[in-house]
Amino acid sequence: MKKNVLLLVLACIFILPLNALAGSKWDPPGNPGEWYAGATPDEVDPAKSPIVFVHGFNSSSFTWTEGNDMDKIAYENGYETAFIDLYPDKNMWDNGKLLAEMLEDVYHHFGKKLVVVAHSKGGVDTQTALVHYNAHPYVNSVITLGSPHHGTQLADLAYSKWAGWLAAIIGLKNDATYSVQTSYMSYYRSETDRHSNVKQNPLYTFSGTSWGSFGGALYWGGLYLKQFGQNDGVITVDSTRLPYAKEVKKDNWDHQSIKNGSSTFSLFRPYLKTSTFDFHTAESYTYEDDTNMSEPAFSYLHGGAYRDMTTETIIVEDSVKKMTVSWISDKESTNLTLNSPSQKEYTDFIVNEISEGIFKGAYEYTIEIDQPDAGNWEITAVQTMESYLLNTVYESDINKELSVQLNKGNDLSLSIQSGDHKIDDNQLEAKVHVEYINNNVKEDGIILSKQDNEQSVTFPNHGEGVYNFTIDLNGLTKNGHPFQRSIIKSVYMDSKGNIYNN
Repeated sequence: MKKNVLLLVLACIFILPLNALAGSKWDPPGNPGEWYAGATPDEVDPAKSPIVFVHGFNSSSFTWTEGNDMDKIAYENGYETAFIDLYPDKNMWDNGKLLAEMLEDVYHHFGKKLVVVAHSKGGVDTQTALVHYNAHPYVNSVITLGSPHHGTQLADLAYSKWAGWLAAIIGLKNDATYSVQTSYMSYYRSETDRHSNVKQNPLYTFSGTSWGSFGGALYWGGLYLKQFGQNDGVITVDSTRLPYAKEVKKDNWDHQSIKNGSSTFSLFRPYLKTSTFDFHTAESYTYEDDTNMSEPAFSYLHGGAYRDMTTETIIVEDSVKKMTVSWISDKESTNLTLNSPSQKEYTDFIVNEISEGIFKGAYEYTIEIDQPDAGNWEITAVQTMESYLLNTVYESDINKELSVQLNKGNDLSLSIQSGDHKIDDNQLEAKVHVEYINNNVKEDGIILSKQDNEQSVTFPNHGEGVYNFTIDLNGLTKNGHPFQRSIIKSVYMDSKGNIYNN
């Protein structure tokens, strides 16, 4: 049985801003709006469609040629190729419009229809070009590799209270990140999947389930996303799927390796000449209200900025099987010390630069503790100046007893739920911080706490926009041990009052 211990009512009307904060980091850069043809095979088979490769978020056309054998394998298999450069930090509308113009140009260059192979957000940009900017006549089919067709919870995290400072400092709070928040992508899906052009081009999807090894560049992202399902360290498997698309393969790729030629070319090669597709599943595809949507709480989050030194407290409840502490930073030389309640000292953090996805360019410091002692742990960081995100992931029996539920009606209600078995329901408290950004203007956060027996709080109406909820939970287990968890949710309403969340 579940109990509602906090009910928060949001009575507002809002719409997504298409322009967020500027800035991005990628290496090497491309020139947005330009494309180049790959090497021409010795013998060109007129039956083979040229392949157009579209890069993803925070990337460029070099992603297909630098450290990747995709271009070489395509050439060896007799395919003409083209490599596109889009904006690495723009939303799907800006990139979709630009890509539509480029696909027409590439089509006329080769004189025949194209096949698009897109990585990550490039798949969303491609679908936008075909569906909303009418580039579908130039393309036979589309193959997406780890594309966030329903967004990524890491984008939600980037706009949260605790991670927002770090994301801004490393230049990743931008239009691209904003547009792949899960709530906005729910809106995007409603605008796209009902469009008549969505059936013009067959679409084939691939997804990955690997984060790499412990301490690797994608490990912390995969660990955070684990609460939402299988993932490749940046995108969940569920997000890569569309009900009218054919899922060709789900395999042990991470978000980097899925785009390598040796990983996937032989698997999508049979679909390079396809020009017809059975869209019968799209006929019955309808959007649900998605009431009672919830995910368990695996993590505790905290973050910000400091000078010289800072100390964070991590609360560990009884019966935690494993604790993974990740310190995500804009610096690669921070001195970290983790102390247990008995003052046992841990300093053997594994350090890696994050090389893909929403937090690309940040540095990850990670340590795992098996059977951690219950009580207050402390992590101390020493650095001249640093922006950071602390993410602690617990393997604990109480994880699935905590969840956030979004209920849709005339208003949006957000409720915190707990189970009856391992948590003292009377001791559970929640603090909610709401971030609102519209047209590049950030409103002050709203902080709400459960007080006494009050069961609901009404949020002020800030007008159109995406609202990002950071919910910090504190409570006691049935055995009287304190615990803490954080939950991030993104919610979008359009100007007509329609509510979108994922």
